[in-house]
Amino acid sequence: MNWPNNPEWSALKKKTVSTSDGDYVLSLIDCGVLKVPSGKLVCCDPFAAMRKSKNSYIQIPAGKYKVVVTLADVSSEHDGSHYREAYASLILNENADETIRRFFHPTDQGHSESKDLKDGHFIGFGVDAGTACFVDQESIEEGMPPEDVWYEGLFENEQEGCWFNLMDDEKNIRGGIANIVLPESKCENNLILFHSGWGDGVYPIIGGYDKSDNLVAVHIDFMVVSDADDISEPEKMVVKKKWWKFW
Repeated sequence: MNWPNNPEWSALKKKTVSTSDGDYVLSLIDCGVLKVPSGKLVCCDPFAAMRKSKNSYIQIPAGKYKVVVTLADVSSEHDGSHYREAYASLILNENADETIRRFFHPTDQGHSESKDLKDGHFIGFGVDAGTACFVDQESIEEGMPPEDVWYEGLFENEQEGCWFNLMDDEKNIRGGIANIVLPESKCENNLILFHSGWGDGVYPIIGGYDKSDNLVAVHIDFMVVSDADDISEPEKMVVKKKWWKFW
């Protein structure tokens, strides 16, 4: 069975997996709860691609959802000296069994599944700052200041609460992950960000469904566990509104 429905798929699993680069030990990191007031779920690089409005999004039921990162110990001795983020998952139903997965194609209109893609082909989002996030579009509009102050005012400065410092602070969730309340939000709407596996690239968003075809989880696969043999080699790449299509 082809990726992302192959037996090696390992989001939300604590186990040892074999890859072409060796065995990786997986663990789970609870990142807290994400508020999704409008159901317009944005998955993007917050530092390089997020905008105040008109972000591409996936329409899901509005609510509050647990976010979990599946972490891979990729060190040769499995001694915790080298971790990479393998998957990020937003869980809509913690009690459901995920039986099948399908790719998403987010758009400005909130279209959901990509049903016309061939096996191993995907439409993904670009990462250029080694970081990805989950956030609601309404939360961005309600809780973020004007874009022209984001970088020096929020992302990277000498303040303890700047986003780069929060992301790398081991005293929070762990280095590389942060749950951040948006600075102007009156409702404590938040964003959850995490390092993106091996770094910059193009990553797919994948919906997990139960046997009744209800969406129960949204995953980002950072291609740490997925081997290249599972994924079709792209022939070319088209860029449109910060989204990349492989075929």
